[in-house]
Amino acid sequence: MAASLHIAGIRKVFGKVDKAVEVLKRIDIDVAPGEFLILVGPSGCGKSTLLNIIAGLEEPSEGEITIAGRNVVGVPPAQRDIAMVFQSYALYPTMSVAENIGFALEMRKVPKAQRQQRIAEVAAMLQIEHLLDRRPAQLSGGQRQRVAMGRALARQPQLFLFDEPLSNLDAKLRVEMRAEIKRLHNLSGITSVYVTHDQIEAMTLGSRIAVMKDGVLQQLGTPDEIYRRPANTYVATFIGSPTMNLIAGSADSVGERAAFVIEGGVLPLHCPARTAGTLLGLRPEHVALVDQSGWRGEVTLVEPTGADTYVVVKTAAGKVTVRSSPDTTVKVGDQVGLQVQAEHANWFDGQSGLRLA
Repeated sequence: MAASLHIAGIRKVFGKVDKAVEVLKRIDIDVAPGEFLILVGPSGCGKSTLLNIIAGLEEPSEGEITIAGRNVVGVPPAQRDIAMVFQSYALYPTMSVAENIGFALEMRKVPKAQRQQRIAEVAAMLQIEHLLDRRPAQLSGGQRQRVAMGRALARQPQLFLFDEPLSNLDAKLRVEMRAEIKRLHNLSGITSVYVTHDQIEAMTLGSRIAVMKDGVLQQLGTPDEIYRRPANTYVATFIGSPTMNLIAGSADSVGERAAFVIEGGVLPLHCPARTAGTLLGLRPEHVALVDQSGWRGEVTLVEPTGADTYVVVKTAAGKVTVRSSPDTTVKVGDQVGLQVQAEHANWFDGQSGLRLA
């Protein structure tokens, strides 16, 4: 049965008092049984440190880690009933694929017949039955990662931990392995925590995403919540590619209609704040190129991607990226108008960067 994970008040400080560096600043996360949680953020944000604390490879300076209702702070990794998949695969080079998958079971003195049955089940799940007699050196990167996941799956742990497992793979393999990991999670139902710096992995894999920066949890929510209602400007610009457009302005009124005043134009939008320095956040797909508009600019870049074309427009209020159709005919140097989808507007405080209600 899948286990719950409770992370309460976790702090981690490295170094002595006069040179102490706080890398985790009171992290609180509850992970439901069977959930797939993604820890995402840039290098140095503390996500791998948090994963190592869950695994028992690091001890927290403060706080509590509870797995299935049991406080595991101070408990050795081997006694936490977890399985970890690393970026480097960490396979035994002298063992066959079957021996690698079954090694943890052998260490637990699982009977040979039962062990072989479990190896066969896992190999079938991962579609690597034809590789069981090979050594790691005879496998591709994707095959090695499957074997590493198989070794973790064979144990049927309470908790799966993934430490950037796809970073060493090329782009095509990463897409394939993302789908494989999601399929395996759906099959096994085991509670999982996955660390990545790749926001595409975070959006496609996670049932919930924890966005981190400088040891602080910025936002915890579903992929849809993180993307559509970011908690602050950091989350707004970190999640999503291309990044969210942020336009500075202030709320005002023109006649009887509410408006948002920006440099070089007025947008007919209801802004929740009446102070200067408010930021309007717009995803590229929520801005359209039109012929007639009071908000205009010059096209400075056109980027075809196949399914879409991204058009960068330089306006008096700053550069704006627009997600357009692949058959758009605009070119660099054209003067174009911009139209905003008001229902998708996000609003942020210009000083704190926090989302406005």
